Parts: sequence; structure tokens; C-alpha cells
Amino acid sequence: MLVHPVAVPGSGTRSWTVLGDDDVPVVPVDRFLAYLTGIGRSPNKVKAYAHDLKNYWEFISFRGLDWREARLEDVGEFVAWLQLPPAGRSGEVAVLPTAAAEVSAATVNRKLAAVSAFYAHQARNGAGVGDLLAAWRTGSRGGWKPFLHHVSKGKPYRGRAISLKVPKKLPRILTVAEMQAILDACTRLRDRFFFAVLHESGCRAGEALGLRHEDIAAAECEITIVARENANGARAKSGGRTVPAGPDLIRLYADYLHAEYGGIDSSYVLSGCRDNTYCPEPGVIRTGHAQLLVIAMTMFRGTR
Repeated sequence: MLVHPVAVPGSGTRSWTVLGDDDVPVVPVDRFLAYLTGIGRSPNKVKAYAHDLKNYWEFISFRGLDWREARLEDVGEFVAWLQLPPAGRSGEVAVLPTAAAEVSAATVNRKLAAVSAFYAHQARNGAGVGDLLAAWRTGSRGGWKPFLHHVSKGKPYRGRAISLKVPKKLPRILTVAEMQAILDACTRLRDRFFFAVLHESGCRAGEALGLRHEDIAAAECEITIVARENANGARAKSGGRTVPAGPDLIRLYADYLHAEYGGIDSSYVLSGCRDNTYCPEPGVIRTGHAQLLVIAMTMFRGTR
């Protein structure tokens, strides 16, 4: 089976589908992914759901199950199957009980969320399936409470029937020296400006890749993050907002425009090409980000 990109006819919007072993789209999955694209879900989320449902279809195909007849016990076996290595999933080898899980608990929960959303969509469209992974509960939801909790606290709410416990991990924060090492490893002002924007503004990579010149107010030392469609697929997932930008970042932006950008007629600030002639592809700078991070961290630790 294969996850493959597709373009929505008419709009040209990028989406994803799952192809079976006969290279034909798996119809129920294809319709669900098309629905997600139609209601404006992030292309990255649609792609992730496509991979998750591909795993589920591989599992039910291996077990000889019909997706309409799957039961909760089958989903429990799917969770155990996900944690096997590829050779163990296909039954080619026996897996020792001491073998480490192939995927984390957080990844398993995400895949279960995709399967649950798929079945909920099918049930609402008249398919003879139940809301397979939903469990209606009453009582406390945990530490978080909605705004109208005092009104709805006695009403049942939809929860997950199966969910693995995920260990809590604090995000790792780069030190000042580590961030400086990354900036020093950049050979171009474009890349240095990209990482400096991420560090100083706290914006996401997709938000930085979608920046236009009109979004940078040099006199006010501000950067405006705008939620809009970009030709490179970059998205502002956190919504629009204005963040402060220090004078050093504004000077770096000016140096970048003077030394590298030149007179290119483009509204985008960053580019994946050396001549800045087209809108950047997120994967280009994301790959460079990983490479620069490894190089900078190695240099910082004094091992090269």
C-alpha cells in the first residue's frame, strides 16, 4: 500500500490518498481524506491521517478483516501490532517480548484518533458502523474545564475508548550558546535570518516561510503573522498575531535584502532557491534546519 499526493480538481489544492496493492485508491479512506481537505484541514494533518489509515488497512488486510465488521477487540490487536517491527507485523519473524516498541505511545494515540475520526465520519454518512473508538463518560474531564463547565458538568461527553498513557516530557530549550552556534553555522544570510526569526519571535517554521515583506514593519520593530494560503503550502497554524522584533533582527533583515535578495520581484521574504526566484518549499529549509542543527551542536560540543 502507498500514500500518494493528489491535486483537487478545480482548485488545485494538495491532498493525499491511500493506494491499495492494485494501485487503486482505497475508496472509503479516499473519501474521508477528501472530506478533511474540503473542510480546510492542514495538508500535513491530512497526510498524517493518510499514513495512519494506511497502517490500519494493512492490519485489517493482514488479518482478513472487513473494515465494516471490525470490533473493539480488533482495535486492541491493532495497537499491539503497531508496536511490532516491520518484519514482525508481516509475520516473517517472531518478536521477543523484550523487544522495544516500534512507535511511541503518542504516535499510537494519534493513529487511534485517525481511525476514530474515520469511523465517526462513516457513521454520520450512513455506513453501518458504530463510533468504534468513542466512549461516552460523565464526571470530570481532568484538570482542564471548559468555559461553561458549571452548565454542562453533569452531561456525558465523548471520550476515547482506547488510549495509551503518554509520559509527560518538557520541551527542550536551546541555550544561548547553542542558538549562536546554529546561527554561526549558516553560510547565507537567508538561512541566518530564518533561524533568527524562529528564535526571537517564537513563530513556527511554516509561519516564517509564509512571511511577506509587507508583514515586517521595520520602523515599529514588529512582525505580523498572517493566516493565509501560501503557494508553498506554508500555514500559520496558531492564527494571526503581531510579535515584537528586536533591532538586531531588523538589521539582519536589511542586510539580507541588500546582500542576497537584490531586486527580485517577489512578495515572499524567504526562498528555497539561491537566486530567490520562487516561493520557498517548506521541506527545503526544514531539511537544512536539521542539518544545521546537527552541525552546530557537533561544533558546540567540540567534537569536530
